[in-house]
Amino acid sequence: MNPGTQRIELAGALNVRDLGGLATAANGVTRFGRLIRSGGLQELTPADVEHLTRTLGVREVIDLRSTAEVRREAPGPLARVPGVRIRNLSLLAESPPGSAQGSERVDTERAMPWNRSGVDGRPKPAGSTGHYLRYCAERPDSVVAALRVIAHGTGATVVHCAMGKDRTGVVCALALEAIGVRREDVVADYVRSGEQMAEIVERLRDNPLYAADISSRPFASLLPRPAYIQDLLDTFDDRFDGVRAWLATHGWTADDQEALAGRLLD
Repeated sequence: MNPGTQRIELAGALNVRDLGGLATAANGVTRFGRLIRSGGLQELTPADVEHLTRTLGVREVIDLRSTAEVRREAPGPLARVPGVRIRNLSLLAESPPGSAQGSERVDTERAMPWNRSGVDGRPKPAGSTGHYLRYCAERPDSVVAALRVIAHGTGATVVHCAMGKDRTGVVCALALEAIGVRREDVVADYVRSGEQMAEIVERLRDNPLYAADISSRPFASLLPRPAYIQDLLDTFDDRFDGVRAWLATHGWTADDQEALAGRLLD
């Protein structure tokens, strides 16, 4: 069953959708116009910017790309719009600025994990789950900060990375899980990123940051599969007694939780 999320058509960005219309286990529903997920926003047209800021009311942008990714691309058009706040919250562990380990290299293996093949070329059931857990283990500060921006922001919040599938998928899944969206709807929304994967791959092949690596991978390895996000959420249940409990161990408060539910739920 497909969730109720609505695709947003933009000329300069792919994999964009509003996460309204999702049902919770307590018979609630997520609001439209509050949380939007997206692929890269670097190529937005003036009409795209107008639609996002004026029509959809975007006021907060959470950029989950690494420092190297952000530095090697010019600031996107939304960075020049008064009243829109950009928050750079990398999900990758990074060396302190100026350290000897600092690098301009973009670690595409970690930024956009490739699902490895198992026996006889069949995909492993949880090919990306280990990468997703690593995001949370290495950067719980960024995960919690991202959810706080969503919870306490004004207007609509856009969460994005490069593809809008992996890092964005994890943060959005945790936000939805935290407010009680039905697990099957969380998983179904994650899988929806596959609908535009061919277009996403073609666009990233034109980007020097990702072109060589993405061109060397089989297309099937890029597709989001239900088991990847399902296994992630099951792991939170098994190891941490759920997403909310894990968030609480990293500073998430009852006030944060109330604010998140108040922002996202009718």
